[in-house]
Amino acid sequence: PEETVTSSFASFIHAVRPEHLSKTVRHRSKRMILDSIGVGLVGSTTPVFDIALQYCQELYSPVAVSSVYGKPGLKLSPTLAAFTNGVATHSMDFDDTWHPATHPSGAVLPALLAASQMLPPGTKPNGMDFLLAFNVGLEVQGRLMHFSTEAHNIPKRFHPPSVVGTMGSAAATAKLLSLSRLQCTHALGIAASLAGAPMANAATQAKPLHVGNATRLGFEAALLASRGMEANPLILDEIPGCSGFSVFYSVYQPKPLPAPSDHHEFLLEKQDVAFKRFPAHLGMHWVVDAALSVRNLFINYAGSFSPSLIRTIVLKIPVSKYINRPFPSSEHQARHSFQFNACTALLDGEVDLSSFTESSIHRQELRELLDKVVVEHPEDNVANFDKMYGEVALLLHSGDVLIGKCDTFYGHWRKPLSKESLLKKFRSNASHVLPEGKIETIITMVDNLENLSDSSQL
Repeated sequence: PEETVTSSFASFIHAVRPEHLSKTVRHRSKRMILDSIGVGLVGSTTPVFDIALQYCQELYSPVAVSSVYGKPGLKLSPTLAAFTNGVATHSMDFDDTWHPATHPSGAVLPALLAASQMLPPGTKPNGMDFLLAFNVGLEVQGRLMHFSTEAHNIPKRFHPPSVVGTMGSAAATAKLLSLSRLQCTHALGIAASLAGAPMANAATQAKPLHVGNATRLGFEAALLASRGMEANPLILDEIPGCSGFSVFYSVYQPKPLPAPSDHHEFLLEKQDVAFKRFPAHLGMHWVVDAALSVRNLFINYAGSFSPSLIRTIVLKIPVSKYINRPFPSSEHQARHSFQFNACTALLDGEVDLSSFTESSIHRQELRELLDKVVVEHPEDNVANFDKMYGEVALLLHSGDVLIGKCDTFYGHWRKPLSKESLLKKFRSNASHVLPEGKIETIITMVDNLENLSDSSQL
């Protein structure tokens, strides 16, 4: 058959080489890898991670070769290790976010870590191979999201990492395992049959499973393709009357992925990712920074933060139903509540890991602030991570009004975290389960990933 969109993707996966990665792409992707490991390590301390781990240990008899975040000495079969580590990465909603909206690293990195340990001695990929496979997984996710304008906004139907993340994991693993062009085609086709999860499970313990399944099932798709399983070779194309990958989008306009040339420009070159400063949905970072801004104005005005002086708290936010939660009752709901995060920032002057504990969520003084919240949806505030803003206005009993607004929070791709901030976040997250020496070893290893002779050491 002639070249198709699907075959062009397969050709790219098969043909791309380490030298195609620019200095910028290597730098940005290493930051993502380090952050994702840290997020996964701290995520291994969560109840939903414990459930996923127990599930894997009890229901399967694993060929134990692949490591599990935060559990020294414990190993699982490669795909189950990928699943468990994927759950850990998204268990606190602390992982990186791209535009169009998805969580790119968590759907790819756990599969590559597990696959590296799976391969026999003498065939282990080196660090540059690992870095290339990781970027293949990112590139495929980004290209697929650009097939639909719907994907550019905060999603309403499918959770993006469960869709494009599964495809990215399949592509990345296919690259790491050196699959043939035809096998890469089938890996994408198989992965499409394993993809998709509904947004209704956001703000529940099921949401982290979306990332766990994405990285695991994409990995399995590549393994199945390597063993000869076939799938539709036109899975990414627009076929009238027969939906392939287009089933996930209401508008779908696929474009070929150009073959890698000497000057191939990865999407990560053009579009950096956002790193979160606290563990909650990305949208929360706008309202938190706006709330912290108006809190400072309030303290200058009144001398201290005194909730009794506030009559009404007005939040101006985009229309996005699943993150508009007036009175969250669980940690996962709280991570997806504009109201909770704005009021927590007002009350405490920060939002961090401890903000989502049971005792913090159910504080009386926080409930009293939540009772004062009124939500407005300005027409110019769209549900899009590149265009939205957050505004928090305090209407005081005195009649005065104080306003804080944020259109670009610290950590957004327009205002990236500094190296110092990223390292501080990693060290803080990793310290929950690792001693200082190992933490510094990981930092050094990721920083010098191009020179690592055996990526399974990571």
